[in-house]
Amino acid sequence: MNSFIKQTGQKFLERVASNPKRFFVYSMIILSVSFIGSLIQGIFFPSQKTFTIKPPVLYSNSGISQNTASAQDTEMEKIVSELKLLKDKRDRNALQKVDSVRIEFLFNRFQQLKNSR
Repeated sequence: MNSFIKQTGQKFLERVASNPKRFFVYSMIILSVSFIGSLIQGIFFPSQKTFTIKPPVLYSNSGISQNTASAQDTEMEKIVSELKLLKDKRDRNALQKVDSVRIEFLFNRFQQLKNSR
């Protein structure tokens, strides 16, 4: 089986080496037909799923729309507890780059809540 594949590959490469113009023409025809086919598919048969970019979970604003004092207090408590967990993680020398971004986000959010009082 392997020898058959090797022989076929060698024959193909020999043909390509002996007729480079023909190989180029055939490959351009295949690429053009493929491109036109994908255009037709995209225009007449678009996919049902639309591409949307969702923001990372780190920056979601869930719960921020409630501007009551109790909602701010509970959110501040959540932030403080998460910062304590991250401090413990820092003490164990297990922080990652993602954690530093999260710490910065939490600190800025805490400052916003503190200043809005």
